[in-house]
Amino acid sequence: MTTEQKIIKNKLGLMELAHQLGNVSRACKIMGYSRDSFYRFKELYDTGGEQALHEISKRKPIVKNRVDPAIEQAVVAIAFDKPAFGQVRVSNELRQKNLFVSPGGVRSVWLRHDLETFKKRLKALEARVAQDGIVLTEDQVVALEKAKEQKQAHGEIETEHPGYLGSQDTFYVGSLKGVGRIYQQTFVDTYTRVAFTKLYDRKNALVAADLLNDRVMPFFEEQGIPLLRVLTDRGTEYCGNREHHEYQLYLTVEDIDHTRTKARSPQTNGICERFHKTILNEFYQIAFRKKVYSSLQELQDDLDQWTQQYNQRRPHSGKHCYGKTPMQTFEDAIPMAKEKRLEHLA
Repeated sequence: MTTEQKIIKNKLGLMELAHQLGNVSRACKIMGYSRDSFYRFKELYDTGGEQALHEISKRKPIVKNRVDPAIEQAVVAIAFDKPAFGQVRVSNELRQKNLFVSPGGVRSVWLRHDLETFKKRLKALEARVAQDGIVLTEDQVVALEKAKEQKQAHGEIETEHPGYLGSQDTFYVGSLKGVGRIYQQTFVDTYTRVAFTKLYDRKNALVAADLLNDRVMPFFEEQGIPLLRVLTDRGTEYCGNREHHEYQLYLTVEDIDHTRTKARSPQTNGICERFHKTILNEFYQIAFRKKVYSSLQELQDDLDQWTQQYNQRRPHSGKHCYGKTPMQTFEDAIPMAKEKRLEHLA
């Protein structure tokens, strides 16, 4: 029962109690309402039934106090043209154009359009550039470059197209009776968020290379897109002497560059970390409560079904997805990846 339904139930209960007792004052005293409230509820009920008893919010927008639509459009436009400007500076800039709005008015407009912070204005600008292909002004370029430097300082990943950078990590699933410890090897394309998962009963360089050889590389070859670089942490399954380390040797044979995360900074591999949180909440915590698994293959079959649903049917809110599924994002970006590849070769 929602809060609104509880409020209506209390109001109906007050009127019913007053009817049974035949005494409005006593009913109001028992229910904790005033006589004025009782007669107001009764009048509303008599005219409109239960629907009329809905709680009416006292917070109503005062439309006449809003800025002129032309000024609002100018405030939104300058948020895209000069995203680094604060509300005071925007107010001063508009005054020079004979458009008068206070700094508080600027912020109110930004709040209505979800542009109240520098980060949100940059995100909106990036989305507009990606969708409309507009030519950036000098101020916009400076703001985006500044944001890029801040992202790199905080360990955020920059990726240009499918296959540009893949993120791989090991996820400890748990212990299965009769099997022992279970580890999941995870690979996520950082541009499209297309994911690949495979379960193993051990954690070493051989199984890390097996995921790439069995699931990842065949997919990229089928799509005609090369995998250029892989980002991993500094675990022993990923790092070692190239001549005696299966994973390092496999990357060398496939001509894939290897980038390692900063020491003791798991956020630099944040895309895989976020995927692990998603798969834990949406798959493992549900699957282990619904079914008792007796083999690794049985769990792998259900995991493959979930991963396919994640890639093919689950809308993603990633930076380049815009609400599309990872596979839709990948397919839409294939021409761009091939064009970038040709530019690189040239």
